[in-house]
Amino acid sequence: MENENYTNAINLLTSREKFHICLGLERVSKVLELLGNPQDSLNIIHVAGTNGKGSTCAILSAILTASGFKTGLYTSPHIIEYTERIKINGRDILQNDFADLIFEISTLAKENNIYLTEFELLTVCAYKYFADRDTDICIIETGLGGRLDATSAISSNIFSIITSISLDHVDRLGDTIEKIAFEKAGIIKNGCPVLLSSENRGFETIKNIALQKNSEIYTPLYNVELSFENGKNYAVYNGKKYEFNLLGLWQKENLELVFEAVRRLCLQGYDIPVKAVEKGLKTVNWICRMQYIPKYNILIDGTHNPDGARVLKESLDYYFPDKKRIWIYGSISTKDYKKVMQTLFTDADEVYFYDFDYCSAVSYDELCKNVNLNNKPSRINLKELEYLSAENNHSLIVISGSFYMLGQILKKSSFFQNIAGVDNIY
Repeated sequence: MENENYTNAINLLTSREKFHICLGLERVSKVLELLGNPQDSLNIIHVAGTNGKGSTCAILSAILTASGFKTGLYTSPHIIEYTERIKINGRDILQNDFADLIFEISTLAKENNIYLTEFELLTVCAYKYFADRDTDICIIETGLGGRLDATSAISSNIFSIITSISLDHVDRLGDTIEKIAFEKAGIIKNGCPVLLSSENRGFETIKNIALQKNSEIYTPLYNVELSFENGKNYAVYNGKKYEFNLLGLWQKENLELVFEAVRRLCLQGYDIPVKAVEKGLKTVNWICRMQYIPKYNILIDGTHNPDGARVLKESLDYYFPDKKRIWIYGSISTKDYKKVMQTLFTDADEVYFYDFDYCSAVSYDELCKNVNLNNKPSRINLKELEYLSAENNHSLIVISGSFYMLGQILKKSSFFQNIAGVDNIY
């Protein structure tokens, strides 16, 4: 059970005062300065992008941890508990430690008339937590954009990584690839290299900003090929075959960035043995990101924008070409759910809409109004979903859409906790 201290911390984070987005570095920088700028003591790899940044962070963290480095990892969003966002060597921050940090930093900010948002408060907590525990290296994922994202309140990094860019959060980041790339490239620090694929749609914009900041541009030296053989997933890099625990054709670009990051770290003196790379790739886990549970033929994936939907569909066609698909879908109103549904669903599929409890969740009727299918999708609740999943034999059940929906399903259902391998429910 959640302890009272932790519950109170969550209540503070999700209060009306905190739970909103307000981009900018002034507030978070002031609080970090009051704390003695803990972020300046960290060796940081800073990661931005529209899709793939979380997976890239998780893979790199698994490899560095396997290499013996004390590795901090800060990501968002969480699926079930806030503590998932802050990890060292793959282990979530303890609830009591998390709560103590939240209250310490919140009190400090309030005493100095600084009003931090939820994400700003979490980011300060992460930087202080990693500094207090003498981490060797930290992988930091941006929350939204990059230039004005709270995580950018750092003066330097080992290098930054920018994953694939597509249209998302257009209300805040801009309505063109160039505008979004400009925001993402804001994580590039003066004189600090940036790593990205030459195929990145924002490459020219990012290259121009890197040149302005005297930052060297790294692109992956070798390509990665993926293969799926006898139920196992493999990645081939520079002639060597690695077993790889994450499905998804989009992981090809993420892996190319990770392998190049590892190569660059080795050139800088970090000792990353091949055995550690093998172990990291084989054991990396990233729940609700094309997470496949073979026993029940269930796949869980937080697909929330059209480009993510496109690559999910391509991956399903590659890995499961002959399986009938049963979709469980739900979305929040800020996403382009109409285009996502148009990309994912066909008339050959069986489609259900799942009602979940969130302030901006799209209603069943609204989803029905915007879906283009011959047969009207049915509504499904948690009990019905558990029964459908437990009795499933041959069809592929794909539970997809909002991370808020996925988190609620996992948190409320011991069945889904068990099959998804979730072991940190309190």
